[in-house]
Amino acid sequence: MTNHVVSYKMALASLASDERYAEVMRRGALSAGVYAPHKTDDQDPHEEDEFYVVLNGSGFFVVGEDREPFGPGDLLFVEAGVRHHFEDFTPDFAVWAIFCPSSDDL
Repeated sequence: MTNHVVSYKMALASLASDERYAEVMRRGALSAGVYAPHKTDDQDPHEEDEFYVVLNGSGFFVVGEDREPFGPGDLLFVEAGVRHHFEDFTPDFAVWAIFCPSSDDL
């Protein structure tokens, strides 16, 4: 059975103390999970386009050479293959991470 509603509090609670990401839904090539890095964010570029929806916290989103502030409720986007990470984020920082096929794959 597919979950139609997943609360972010339940998703955050599913993360083990040493985990940063937990997938909560998948439908074909689309997937969604909760991402909550600890102190630093050292992720590598992804093969899919990615949207982030900020749940908690604030900081800066670095995409290539650009660095922009973010806060709760903001929608962030990065294209497949582009270096990106979060900087100077608050300890309560968490996002929904939504992966979808690159526009090049459509």
